[in-house]
Amino acid sequence: MTVEVVLPGVLADLAGGERRLQVRPAAPTVAGLLDALAADHPALERRIRDEAGVLRRFVNVYVDGDDVRFSAGADTVLHDGAVVQVLPSVAGG
Repeated sequence: MTVEVVLPGVLADLAGGERRLQVRPAAPTVAGLLDALAADHPALERRIRDEAGVLRRFVNVYVDGDDVRFSAGADTVLHDGAVVQVLPSVAGG
């Protein structure tokens, strides 16, 4: 199974400048996907999950356009060809 991960520029820098990554999840869930990302891009992992492995509060993850916080979170099931967007929240004023 392969999943496409889409990153904004600020996170792409932590993935070798790539904004779109083709990833084979360690398990067919968001958590499995993040585990696979962590193995290849540890700096990216630290921006997405905290030391306990939990999604950071100000990072939004969408699977095929649906926010995982409103489904099963990191246990959200992925399918082959899913598109996962990782977006840090932006604040300012």
